[in-house]
Amino acid sequence: MLKKLGLVYVLLIGLFLIYVLNYKLHPDPADPWDTAGLRGNIEDKYVMVTFQSGIDYWKSVLKGFEDAAEELNVSVEYHGSTQHNASEQMTVLEQAIAKKPAGIAISAVNSKLLTATINKAVESGIPVVLFDSGAPDSKAYSFLGTDNFNAGAEAARKMAELTGGKGSVAIITTPDQHNHQERTDGFSHTIRSEFPEMKVVSVKDGRGDQVASRQAAEELLSQYPKLGGIFATESNGGIGVAEAVQEQQGSGSTLKIISFDTDKGTLDLVKEGRIAATMAQGTWNMGYWSLTELFHLHRDLQEEPDAYEGSKPLPVPDKVDTGIDVVTRANVDNYYAK
Repeated sequence: MLKKLGLVYVLLIGLFLIYVLNYKLHPDPADPWDTAGLRGNIEDKYVMVTFQSGIDYWKSVLKGFEDAAEELNVSVEYHGSTQHNASEQMTVLEQAIAKKPAGIAISAVNSKLLTATINKAVESGIPVVLFDSGAPDSKAYSFLGTDNFNAGAEAARKMAELTGGKGSVAIITTPDQHNHQERTDGFSHTIRSEFPEMKVVSVKDGRGDQVASRQAAEELLSQYPKLGGIFATESNGGIGVAEAVQEQQGSGSTLKIISFDTDKGTLDLVKEGRIAATMAQGTWNMGYWSLTELFHLHRDLQEEPDAYEGSKPLPVPDKVDTGIDVVTRANVDNYYAK
């Protein structure tokens, strides 16, 4: 009996050793959920193109772009026009196309004027996605950014809350930029449809510039002395409006200012109470998911250059809402750069 048990133990130990040896020689296939395998080539270069390239707003977007590049083991470059100028940005984009990068993410300063150049990039085999400010008639594969109409609507509801749902308000915007026009439309539509005792009495062009926006605000304050609020669709505008109100009405002004974005200058004015609220965009999300989408598009087009000319579905969504938050004095500390 003992001899039989001994043979059984020897047999079991032998089988175990054979299993271990086989495992060592033939390891299990990689876990299909192991994202470490999603890696690119460090020589693949992805380019981000903006306008007014030195402003703080782009820093968080670029950080997201760089973070995704680090995860995916690819390289990135950042370029942009120095001014709010479509011709200059077009030149920057042309220069990027000439280098034949693995992909381009662009925020279009003018949706109409940039369309042809964006199409040129796509037609040459370079994947392009738009972020923050789109060009909806272009051949870019995706748009990642704020739902700007909804953001304007949320700003209108906040303005109504601040003014008691009554009185005259105005908008200072950048009419030739698609995302700003959507914010303006969302704000105006919501005031008309939801707040019958309020009226948008004027929409002025601040040209995305602090000085021009201040001048526009001064004109509004002179023309409408009982104006209850001003919505500025971008941060330079909000700061310019705050300067005009401080100069003409002083610190006791009851006029409510709602601005856009979370650069330090805007946040400081919110903290001081000179800007009542500002709309915070998901800027890091824009950069991170732009690079991630470009990575997938580039990989597909490498395998099959005509992949999307037929019926092959895109590996990325054509539109991504990167979110919006309302920042007030109560929560402003949460939005300073850490």
